[in-house]
Amino acid sequence: MTEFTSGVKTILHNDADVFRVLSDLRKLELVKDKIPEDKLKDFTFDQDSVSFRIDPVGTVSFLVVEREPNKLVKFKSDRLPFDIFLWIQLVSKAEKDTRLRMTVKADLNPFIRGMVEKPMKEAVEKISEVLAQLPYDQV
Repeated sequence: MTEFTSGVKTILHNDADVFRVLSDLRKLELVKDKIPEDKLKDFTFDQDSVSFRIDPVGTVSFLVVEREPNKLVKFKSDRLPFDIFLWIQLVSKAEKDTRLRMTVKADLNPFIRGMVEKPMKEAVEKISEVLAQLPYDQV
């Protein structure tokens, strides 16, 4: 498995608010306008899944497979020729100080890994930065 991990991001909201938003994918409506349309297309979601099209890969879907209140949301890819797992980990440091780290693990062959390694690292970092900036107390 190839692993991509974001840096630790500080979120100035409590872990319960952060988890409540990140564990319900319908809340992605908040970030939909921040996603460049040239990167992701046909972005759809419900409480437990998210789907989008990435050219030239095609449609990618993720399903929530585990929720650990205020600590973890784990996703698994669906409809891909290889497995991708995504974890959003949360740690409470204080009442209004939650730390977030995103990890992606993918079962990539060496050829595919060479093509996607740099964009995946950048995507994991960018997504975690966007998640750290959400107005969790207003949702």
